[in-house]
Amino acid sequence: MIDTVIFDVGNVLTRFGWQDFIRSFGYSEDICKRVGDSTIESRYWKEYDRGVMTNDEIVNLFVSLDKGVEEQIRETMKCFTGILTPADYAIPWIQELKRRGLRVLFLSNFSKRAYEECADALGFLEYVDGGIFSYEVKLIKPDPAIYRCLTDRYALTPSNCVFIDDLEDNVAAGAAAGFQTILFEEYEQARAELEQVLKHTE
Repeated sequence: MIDTVIFDVGNVLTRFGWQDFIRSFGYSEDICKRVGDSTIESRYWKEYDRGVMTNDEIVNLFVSLDKGVEEQIRETMKCFTGILTPADYAIPWIQELKRRGLRVLFLSNFSKRAYEECADALGFLEYVDGGIFSYEVKLIKPDPAIYRCLTDRYALTPSNCVFIDDLEDNVAAGAAAGFQTILFEEYEQARAELEQVLKHTE
């Protein structure tokens, strides 16, 4: 029987718009792409979410990938205000699940900077029962260790949990950890799939 629903945060309970954030600085499309390629699309972004480097260290690594946009990289990495926007369905969805007696947790690759600067988009946090951001444990999805960390911290029985994430690799790792899983594409689809899972495990 399902007793716990575990959500990713970015693009599931919030909308994460890195490219739109870069465009808000007024750069050309070419510059936006180069900045994106050197930051979130780079091999170093996971280290940033994992929180094992200082801000200066990670920015210098991003810059090393394309020194032609150094100024733009440094500018965009100064402040993340506006990078996340709330999903209007998130809090009602969480409240509905909790009314039905389910525990609601989150598991998200999330940098400390983003957590500190995007509080306005994280209003759902007061409604959930807990969770893990990657920077807290220095682990990132799809590393199996972060799923074990969540399971141990909340004494979960994985087969009694549903994990909802928007990335296939993370969903596959959740399934390998024993969770039932849903690949999030949009709210109505994920909600309908969750209802089916709950119905068939009552």
